[in-house]
Amino acid sequence: MEKIRFPSNKMNINNEPYLIAEIGINHNGDLQIAKKLIDGANAANWDAVKFQKREPDIAVPEKQKDVMRDTPWGRMTYLEYKKHIEFGKKEYDYIDRYCREKPIDWSASPWDMPSLEFLLQYDVPFIKIASATIINDELLKKAAQSGRAVIMSTGMSTWEEIDHAVDILDKYAEGGYVLMHTNSTYPAPEECLNLNMIKTLKERYNCPVGYSGHEQGLEPTVMACVLGACVIERHVTLDHEMWGTDQAASLTLHAMDMLQRRLRNIKNILGDGKRNLSEAELVVKKKLRG
Repeated sequence: MEKIRFPSNKMNINNEPYLIAEIGINHNGDLQIAKKLIDGANAANWDAVKFQKREPDIAVPEKQKDVMRDTPWGRMTYLEYKKHIEFGKKEYDYIDRYCREKPIDWSASPWDMPSLEFLLQYDVPFIKIASATIINDELLKKAAQSGRAVIMSTGMSTWEEIDHAVDILDKYAEGGYVLMHTNSTYPAPEECLNLNMIKTLKERYNCPVGYSGHEQGLEPTVMACVLGACVIERHVTLDHEMWGTDQAASLTLHAMDMLQRRLRNIKNILGDGKRNLSEAELVVKKKLRG
């Protein structure tokens, strides 16, 4: 599979990695925060921003719905909290316009069928399947049949679960797919990242493989790109001290810029593996060998 059919035509496994800034729910239900993160991703030359879309009544596990939680907006149930930070059509209509004006790609991870149907109203270039929903056959099949590329994370999944999901993608993914190696711990300890899984996934499924990193540093993501990750996804934040469980494993805007600068030149540094002497080296050779 040489090409993933993103309408932007940016993502090709033979070119630079496609960089996705995962805003997720780090906006805390505030459209102004979302705008600042979109601005930051665009300024740092990332290719896309991504959100998470849920229908809380469906997506929140029953045993979690009535759990009380202290939040910046007062004490409320977990279900109320999830509804409080969820963007609806008004916000996504604005996000769609705002991203097209930049321009920067955008999409979201739908956590349930109504959320997927909602997302397909927009001309998004890909659908992201989160690690938590890899076992939802109906969601995966519908996303694959949408004609958009599918980017599927494989965190906290067994080989049997991944095999089953890939079988669905092989059968229905009209827009192609990318598997993402992921460790679903937030933040993920470096000793648990197991980046060699990138090569293992490539060999097992013969498809493009990316990396969704939840570590706190930059180096593992650079290493993932060296190992062949063609899509990179990292959570982003305005400030690690902001409310939310994902903030600690996120990149600040400055770190986003630092990371993209490191990633963009990796292909040139690695080269093609062929033994060719550069013009500069030939000059040195003539000088030292005569």
